[in-house]
Amino acid sequence: MTRRDGGQILVDQLISQGTKTVFCVPGESFLPAINAFFRRKKDIRLVVCRQEGGAAFMADAQGKLLGEPGVCFVTRGPGASNAVIGVHTAQQDSTPMILLIGQVGGDIIDREAFQEVDYNRMFGGLCKWVARVERTDRIPEYVKKAYQISTSGRPGPVVLVFPEDILSGESTVLNEKKYKRIKASASRADMVSFFSMLERSTRPLFLLGGSNWSVEACNNINRFVTLHNLPVACTFRRQDRFDNKHQCYAGEVGIGINSLLRKNLGHADLIIAIGPRLGEMTTGGYEIFRESKKQKLIHVHQGAEELGTFYSGDLMINSGMDEFCFELKQFKNFTPKKSWSNWTRKLNQNYTDTLIVNCEKSSFADMGVFMKVLKQMVPDDSIITNGAGNYTGWVQRYWQYETLGCQLAPTSGAMGYGVPSGIAASILNPEKFVISFSGDGCFLMNGQELATCMLYGARVLFIVINNGMYGTIRLHQERSYKIGKFGTELFNPSFVGLAKSYGLFSELITDNEQIEGAIDRALSAKVSGLLELIVDPNRITNRLTLSDFNN
Repeated sequence: MTRRDGGQILVDQLISQGTKTVFCVPGESFLPAINAFFRRKKDIRLVVCRQEGGAAFMADAQGKLLGEPGVCFVTRGPGASNAVIGVHTAQQDSTPMILLIGQVGGDIIDREAFQEVDYNRMFGGLCKWVARVERTDRIPEYVKKAYQISTSGRPGPVVLVFPEDILSGESTVLNEKKYKRIKASASRADMVSFFSMLERSTRPLFLLGGSNWSVEACNNINRFVTLHNLPVACTFRRQDRFDNKHQCYAGEVGIGINSLLRKNLGHADLIIAIGPRLGEMTTGGYEIFRESKKQKLIHVHQGAEELGTFYSGDLMINSGMDEFCFELKQFKNFTPKKSWSNWTRKLNQNYTDTLIVNCEKSSFADMGVFMKVLKQMVPDDSIITNGAGNYTGWVQRYWQYETLGCQLAPTSGAMGYGVPSGIAASILNPEKFVISFSGDGCFLMNGQELATCMLYGARVLFIVINNGMYGTIRLHQERSYKIGKFGTELFNPSFVGLAKSYGLFSELITDNEQIEGAIDRALSAKVSGLLELIVDPNRITNRLTLSDFNN
């Protein structure tokens, strides 16, 4: 009950809620909080970034990795505007995240003062809750509520706004207790219906996705499908929910889906979607799972508001992942079908066939070869991060994720995510290998965070795939308009030279013969490294070339 200013009260609440790291770009609007971070630097770490978009992406990565809210602190106006991209990604990815914003003082608020923004209007449709704290003594209440809302039900971002005078004002107030995540659970009737539908199925397929999975939940699913020989696919950029080397794994359902898996999704007579929202990327533009009137759908999701909104499942269960998978493990009255083994074996064989790298002789570096060599040279639990673009198709196709927490990628499709998420992953998990993939367009959106990487001694291997264009847009342009290259070309710096200027080890790879040696030297370096791959611009995806559109 000591008297404290609002900045100290706020930082003390972050600590009491279990947060150990906060990402920020400093601003004068929250100087009392920065002073408080200094006072409690043994208990909480403040990571200073170079741009608020990068800081917000790091907080999103923190939320994904830890399952607890990632926290980002930015200043008013321009700072908050830059951070919007991280909030949008957290919202689409169902990531627990809290954005703290310094605001103009309460004595001049609502006058459009210098850098003033109405954050209720700005963030109203992008987060689970946005609020302005208007009393210093209510800071603990608001902070705990932010954590509670962010993590309960379907996780997502929360925005808290702190006027300067609230942070500089003083109060005598107790710290709040730590929040408790609230999740629904499947009822006994839900589980009876679930197993009844599964028993009647001849070609079932589990589809895992969404957020807030734990190692225990993944292990429970793994044991269940292994015992009964059931096939499992993962949704877009959620591949680490299930061991990709498992004999029951069928592949990823997302952009650039294997054509045979796409076909077999239609042949399945029961889809069991555990966790995903069944959004556009997973459903092929809301077409998959609506093509067969005979196909049944079981949808398990954390948010009741998501169930039945577009896909009306034959059985819809509002449950957290831990809670549902625990019930799955507990249920005993179940008779599996012998026919499931052949169905699972077929889907797994179709998946493993896609891992074969067909490399034609070329004067460029081949991403398939690079992925194969890299996978053999780093530990299986390495954390792989990427942004958005066609280059990610090679990562998603050829990398086999084996444990939860190894994949960091935005289902929102946000470019610029790869560099900051890789840095956050290393800061939060210094004992692990971290490999960050970016396209040449993607990298320069947050490449300045290499300075943050070096400042905090993070160890990341950055991979830049250089084809001289915004490849995804060029692909759609070629499909739709046939006007050739226009509005998508890029002028690039030497990424190798840029990385060296920050103090990283860096090397250029222009053909397959250079791949293994360059990776070995980068991994042996005492600092973070960057490898720039010059790839064939005609290889527009891991399955298509630009030439294919001219035939």
